[in-house]
Amino acid sequence: MRKVADCRDFPSETNCTLAITGEEEEVVRAAAEHAVSVHGHTDGPELRSQIRGMLKDEIPAHA
Repeated sequence: MRKVADCRDFPSETNCTLAITGEEEEVVRAAAEHAVSVHGHTDGPELRSQIRGMLKDEIPAHA
């Protein structure tokens, strides 16, 4: 099942609205890169564990 990381779930000074959807490993990697480049976090096992913990299952859109 595809996963979603959504910045709107966490308060930030920039009021970031980015949502990243894909396979779990893709989302964790992209979200970590985003957290570092936009939010000033340091990449590492702790950050990636936190990201993994916030992932939600994607709710498929109905056609």
